[in-house]
Amino acid sequence: MTEAEDQGEQPTPPEHQTRTGRTATGARKAAAKNPRSRAREFALQALYQHLVGGNEATAIDAFTRDLSGFHKADAVHYDALLHGCIAEAAELDALMAPLLDRTMERISPIERAVLWIGIYEMRHCLDVPWRVVLNECIELAKEFGGTDGHKYVNGILNGLAPTLRGTEVASDRSRKPRA
Repeated sequence: MTEAEDQGEQPTPPEHQTRTGRTATGARKAAAKNPRSRAREFALQALYQHLVGGNEATAIDAFTRDLSGFHKADAVHYDALLHGCIAEAAELDALMAPLLDRTMERISPIERAVLWIGIYEMRHCLDVPWRVVLNECIELAKEFGGTDGHKYVNGILNGLAPTLRGTEVASDRSRKPRA
């Protein structure tokens, strides 16, 4: 028994915590993330190792699979993103190049990896709606990138969406009235 209960007082209940699924910075809490979102996070970290360290995909893959929480990620989606983005790096860069306002070398490795993930998913993961790809990449850039990196990612992926998912984008935009 606590001292308060011993004296006949009711214990004070703990403060209620809100469960919004967001941290103080606005990023999604780990518990609120689905397996594909987690796969994107691990793929981003792996692609960063590739871009910055020049590490090979197999070594990065082995390292990443040993990280805490990997078992909660969609391993198949992670594999597709990591190996697909590295295999198609030149094509992904070529697709984004016309929309860039700076040289490829001046883009943060985080934003570049997020763009690779977004472009790769728009090209190959047709089961994921284009707006979901866009939102997931913006969230990655907010959580891991620079202050306004998410705005840059949004601009590039929004610019590529009509080329990569033309029918889906046109259909989606025609249903939403403009204010």
